[in-house]
Amino acid sequence: MRNFDLPGRSAVYADNGMAATSHPLATMTALSVLRSGGNAADAAIAACATLCVVEPHMTGIGGDCFVILAEPDGKIHGLNGSGRAPMAADPEWFRAKGLNAMPEHGALPITVPGAIDAWEKLSNRFGTKGFDELFADAIRYGEEGYAVHGRVALDWPKAVDLLAKDAGGAKHYLVDGKAPPVGSRHSAPALAASFRAIAKSGSKAFYQGEIGAEIAATVKSLGGLLTEEDLAAVSADWVDTIATRYGDYDVHEIPPNGQGITALILLRLMAKLDTGRLAPDSADRVHMEIEAARLAYSVRDHLVADPKTMTVTPEQLLSDAYIDALAARIDIARRNDNVAPPEMPSSDTVYLTVVDRDRRAVSFINSTYHGFGSKVVTPKSGITLQNRGAGFTLAAGHPNEIGPGKRPMHTIIPAMATRGGKAAISFGVMGGDYQPMGHAHVLSNIADHGMDPQEAIDHPRIFWDDTGTILNAETGIGPDIRADLERRGHNIQNAPAPHGGGQAIIIDEKSGFLIAGSDPRKDGCAMGW
Repeated sequence: MRNFDLPGRSAVYADNGMAATSHPLATMTALSVLRSGGNAADAAIAACATLCVVEPHMTGIGGDCFVILAEPDGKIHGLNGSGRAPMAADPEWFRAKGLNAMPEHGALPITVPGAIDAWEKLSNRFGTKGFDELFADAIRYGEEGYAVHGRVALDWPKAVDLLAKDAGGAKHYLVDGKAPPVGSRHSAPALAASFRAIAKSGSKAFYQGEIGAEIAATVKSLGGLLTEEDLAAVSADWVDTIATRYGDYDVHEIPPNGQGITALILLRLMAKLDTGRLAPDSADRVHMEIEAARLAYSVRDHLVADPKTMTVTPEQLLSDAYIDALAARIDIARRNDNVAPPEMPSSDTVYLTVVDRDRRAVSFINSTYHGFGSKVVTPKSGITLQNRGAGFTLAAGHPNEIGPGKRPMHTIIPAMATRGGKAAISFGVMGGDYQPMGHAHVLSNIADHGMDPQEAIDHPRIFWDDTGTILNAETGIGPDIRADLERRGHNIQNAPAPHGGGQAIIIDEKSGFLIAGSDPRKDGCAMGW
């Protein structure tokens, strides 16, 4: 039980259904779908559509999507909705332009948006309602406007300079050249019209026809490589999840090209090192989790990519021999300075989870990568195009080197923990590179330390900066822990911003209740009925 003398929030309990998203309006959308007879798949799609309007810097239909769905009988399904590089994306073409790294903004890092195809495949297989009903709130907010919430208003100005240089960005996402302030009404009528077209004609209205032609023409006009043929060839894929045991749970992630494998390597290391025995608020725990994470992320940066070009398999990376070799490099008394600093891709993402009355659980994540993605917005249809191609490398021969029709190493990852063959925790943590660390930390808080989902999410976080050498500590990491970590060789500073966000729903076997938490680092909101 939390201390009610201090600011905070309690976990949410409900019987008939639960939704936890990064924005109150999206949670209300999901709950209304559940109450009207829709299931968790319906509610998740509807909530994400709303988020594409009310959190436009964090997500959009011009981005990618991953889903893990657990059926009431416990069967698990993974959906990889990440788009591919254009077929013309030859690495030598980029290097001939004098580039030694992928650009982060503009037309060159734009890849095929996979989200809408993923939504349609999820809806066709598991949904019960049509897009016309599921997009109703998104369309209404786009046409009539919505109030800009606090966290959205905080983040939006960071993209103003680049949005102002793009005709569509300035038209649809700036007001008199500025970001809309908190509490102001903002509308997105062009995006609402795009939602109406998709609701009427399905994903073909997005990938083909007028919208697809405008996307391709916009990218081409800015010197990019994406074509109408690339868009028409999109394919979100059903995949088997990869999993590892942690305590009483089997933890499921989407296999590469996503970085979910990184979370599993980290959890395997934590289990090997028995970090769960360490006090939850101790320097020992922080140090061991950070050291294990540094190794897991180094593996990611060297080996994780589109599975067609990986030189190792997930099974090899999760093998006892490999985990033992990594664990041998960790010293509880000292930072290992002989670990390559992890590469730190930034990301702005929404994660949401929904569980319905039948205990069907959906773990759902959608992103345009950086804030407002590539900062390229189609002028007529109002679609922000992702910059996911920035996740590729131009290092010749690297598994994650950009190539025609290739998927990049991807940061966004949903998670699902099962126990006894049934869904037990549907959860995810936003924040680009932080996500695997967030998965491991939040799950450990629940599995090892008995925290409810809200406590597990609220618990203070620490992570390295973009150099990989300095640890950014949230305020809750106290001075004694910081001093102890510095004695072990870590360089500590105050985190300039919170690490990620996150949502979680526990399906409690004993009480029968759904128990949810949502992240105050965002405008997180959990509601049930």
